[in-house]
Amino acid sequence: MLVWGSSELTLTLDRPIDGPVSLAAVRTPDHDVRFAHRVPVVELLAVGGGHAPASPRLDHTTLGGRLRYTGHELVDDGLVVDQETPDGALRARLSLQAHEGVAAFRATVTVTNTSDRPLVLQAVPSWSMSLGVPAGSTGDLPAEWQLVSGRSDWLAENRWSTRSLRADLFPELAEELTGHDPRDAHTASSTGTWSTSGPLPVGLLVSEPWDLAWAWQVEHNGPWATEVAEDTAGWTLTLSGPTERLAGWTCVLAPGASFTSVPATVAVGAGLPGAAAALTAHRRAARREHADNTAMPVVFNDYMNTLDGDPTTDKLLPLVDAAAAVGAEVFCIDAGWYDDSGHWWDSVGEWLPSTTRFPGGLGEVVEHIRAAGMVPGLWLEPEVVGVASPLAGRLPDEAFLLRHGQRVVEHDRYHLDLRHPAAVAHLDAVVDRLVAEFGVGFFKLDYNIDPGAGTDHDSDSLGDGLLGHSRAVLAWLDGVLDRHPTLVLESCSSGAMRADAAILSRSAMQSSSDQQDPWKYPPIAASTPLSVLPEQVANWAYPQPGMSPEQVAFCLVTGLLGRFYLSGYLNRMAPSELALVVEAVEVAKVLRHRIRTSSPVWPTGLPGWTDPTLSLGLRTAEGDLVAVWQRGEAATPVHLHLPHLAGREVDVTVAFPAGLPSWDTSWDHTAGVLTVHAPAPGVGARVFDVVPRPS
Repeated sequence: MLVWGSSELTLTLDRPIDGPVSLAAVRTPDHDVRFAHRVPVVELLAVGGGHAPASPRLDHTTLGGRLRYTGHELVDDGLVVDQETPDGALRARLSLQAHEGVAAFRATVTVTNTSDRPLVLQAVPSWSMSLGVPAGSTGDLPAEWQLVSGRSDWLAENRWSTRSLRADLFPELAEELTGHDPRDAHTASSTGTWSTSGPLPVGLLVSEPWDLAWAWQVEHNGPWATEVAEDTAGWTLTLSGPTERLAGWTCVLAPGASFTSVPATVAVGAGLPGAAAALTAHRRAARREHADNTAMPVVFNDYMNTLDGDPTTDKLLPLVDAAAAVGAEVFCIDAGWYDDSGHWWDSVGEWLPSTTRFPGGLGEVVEHIRAAGMVPGLWLEPEVVGVASPLAGRLPDEAFLLRHGQRVVEHDRYHLDLRHPAAVAHLDAVVDRLVAEFGVGFFKLDYNIDPGAGTDHDSDSLGDGLLGHSRAVLAWLDGVLDRHPTLVLESCSSGAMRADAAILSRSAMQSSSDQQDPWKYPPIAASTPLSVLPEQVANWAYPQPGMSPEQVAFCLVTGLLGRFYLSGYLNRMAPSELALVVEAVEVAKVLRHRIRTSSPVWPTGLPGWTDPTLSLGLRTAEGDLVAVWQRGEAATPVHLHLPHLAGREVDVTVAFPAGLPSWDTSWDHTAGVLTVHAPAPGVGARVFDVVPRPS
C-alpha cells in the first residue's frame, strides 16, 4: 500500500502486482472510508484500446485495466505515481496535490507514448474512484447515495437539484446474472467554451446515513465530462476533460510525446456542508495570490438596470459622484465606451475610446473617477473581434478559430485563437495601452459568444484545437497579471457561462448573472457559493429610485453576502433611499473580512427557483451570517437550520438593514433552529448575524 496526504486528508493507494493502482482508503479527522470495490484510478481510452465490456462509459477501459505500478515519488506538495502497460508501449503518470489543512486533492494524468507507433487518445480522465463505505460498515447501501448536481442558463444560473442514485437514476437491473457490470452511466458534460452553460462541472454525492459526501470540480475553461455509474460491486465516479464522444476531442501522440489531462479536484466532508466547506477551502488555497483576494473593494458598475451599454460623459459624471458619495471604491465603465456608431456589437476589437460619447475624451471621465477617490475600470470582451471591426482585416486568418480554413462566426463576431502569437500580441497591446494611458486598475472581462466545438487548424481534432486555445487563454491571463500585478480582473461571461475553477483561480470576482429582475435574483445569489468562492461571487445590487424601503433593502441584501457589486441610478435617488445604500456599503466593508474566510451553508436547503423564502448562510469564525429573502404574498415563519450551533445559546442581531421594521426571531438551542418571521407580506430581506455565546 502507498499512503500519502496531509493533516486533513490521507489517501491509501493499492498497487497490486497483477492489477492497476486503485484507491483503498481515505481518512480525514472525521471519516475513515474503505474501498472494497477497487477500480483503476487511471482510465485511458484510445483507438487501439476501448472498453471491456463495450459501453459509452469513461471507465471500464482496457488500457486502464492493463496498467501496472512501476514507481512513485514525492514532488513538492504532491505525489506522482507511475504505471505502464505490460508491453511497455504506454506510460501513465498520476499527479496528486493537496493543500495542508484542506480535505481535498487535485489530480491530473500524463500519458506518454513509449511505443514506436502513434497513439490516438480519445479520453484521458483525470481521476476515477468508487464511493467506498465507512470502516466497519457492510454493503454499499446504494439506495442511500444522492447526487447533487447543478445547471446554469443565461439569467437562471446555479440551479441545484438532488436525486437518489437508485430511485431516480439507476434502476435495479439484476446485472449480476449477466456476469458483467452495467453499461450505462449518468453523464454531465459541456462542449465549446461556455464551460458552465448547462450542466455544471461541480457536483456532490451525499450519503445522509453515513454523514459522508464527496464533492468535485473539473478545473477547465472548455469541455469537460463527469460520470457517475454503477458496477455490480458498487458505484463509481470519473472526472474528465474533453473526450471524443462528448466534445470531438482526439489527440495523436507521436512516439515519445505526452499529453496531460485537465485538473480535477475531489473533496470529502461530513454531509453536503462539510464537503462544500472542503471544496471552498481548496478553491481559496488554489487561487492566484493577489491583494484583491482580501481587500474586496466595493465596485460600482454603470451597466445593470442603469446605462445598459450606452455611456456618455453627461451620463457618467453624475453617477461617478453618486457612487463616490455612497462609498464605492471602484467605478467600472461598462460596454459601449469604444463605440461611435451607436451599434457596437459587430464592431468591437480595437478597443479605442469613442470620440462622440466623450467630447472631452475618455480621460476626462477617468480623471473624474480618480479625483473622486475611486479606481477606474473598463469593460472588455477581449477574445472576440466583430465582423465589422477594422481589426478583422488586419489580423491573419490563423489568429482566429478556423474550420476547414474558414473563420468561425457566431453572433456577428470572430473568435480569436490565443494559440497564435498575433492574437496574444494584440490583446497584450490593448491591456498595456489602457493601463498606461488611463491608469485603468480594474477590467471587467466579458465573454458573450460560444464558438462551438473548436478549430481544426493546426490540431488533431476540433476538440484538440479548442483545448490548446483554452489553455492559452489561461496563460494569457497569467501574463497580464504578471505584468500588472495590482490589476483587478472580473470574470463575466454573459452572466456566468464561463465560471469554472480554472478561470476563477485567476479572477478577483465573478459576475453571478445578468438577471435584471431583482425578485428573481435571490435563488442565484443564494446557490452560487456552491460553485464559486463567497468572496468572488458578485451578485448585482441595483436599487432604483421610487422603490419602497423594503424593495431597496431586498436588492441590497442580494449583494451583501459576497463581493458587493453596486449599480442603479444612485444620482436620482431620494436621500432616504440613498441612506439605505450608504448603510449597505458600510456593512459590506465591515463584513468582508469575515466573508473572505467563510464557508457556505443553506439553512433552508438549496434554493428552488420559485421558492417563496430562501436563505444563504456563511459560517465564519465569529458566527454565522445569514441572508433571508421573502418573496411570497404571505408572511410565513422561516425555520433556519444551523445544526453546528445546536446545544449553544446565541445572540441574534440584524446586520442589515438596521432601521426597517424588525423581524421576530426565536432560537431553539436544542435543535439548532433559528425561526424568523417578517411582520408583513410582500418582498423583504434581512441579513442576520448569529453569534454563539462563549461556552
